[in-house]
Amino acid sequence: MTPAARVRAAAGSGRADATRQALLTAAQQVFADRGYGDAGIAEIVERSGISVGSLYHHYGGKAGLYVALWEELTGEQERRAAQAVSAARDDGENDPIAQFIAGARAYLRVCWERREAARLFLGGEGPPGSSLMRRSRTQRWVARNTKLLRGRTGPGASRRADEVLGLVLTTVIGEAGREIATAENETEAGEILEEVCRILIRLAR
Repeated sequence: MTPAARVRAAAGSGRADATRQALLTAAQQVFADRGYGDAGIAEIVERSGISVGSLYHHYGGKAGLYVALWEELTGEQERRAAQAVSAARDDGENDPIAQFIAGARAYLRVCWERREAARLFLGGEGPPGSSLMRRSRTQRWVARNTKLLRGRTGPGASRRADEVLGLVLTTVIGEAGREIATAENETEAGEILEEVCRILIRLAR
């Protein structure tokens, strides 16, 4: 590819990214205002300033926008949690519970920072198959948390006990995320976060 062609390709990629982001921003606003069921493609297109053809090209319709918003939010939550765990290890933290709490804290912070997006998924409304999508993501999350926590006890510990603990703690974090996303202000969200972390430590020990 020539330098000029690379410049054109980069410009085209930048425009496509801007188009996708405009559509996602508008969809988030319309879903928040109307609910998924009553949200209309026409209003999303109007708010975004993007053509209906581009919407279908990039997302295939309303369901695709919903899934993209979900994956964007959960992807950020997972990345931030993983980065926090890695940073704790790099700082010399060897306690699996402390590492787990670092990840949980990062996840919950995203629930507040991205609260407008997080609130979209609290009621369970969505396109067909969205409940399965959420359940699958939760199962993977439980598995990762269980693996992380497995090092808190000796090699003779019960695998089943580890699995149940991972499930319980992951459920607590998920419910706490709902509360934080709907908190009235940052102070309240911070108080919930700190209390949840204290509870998680007690449960994990």
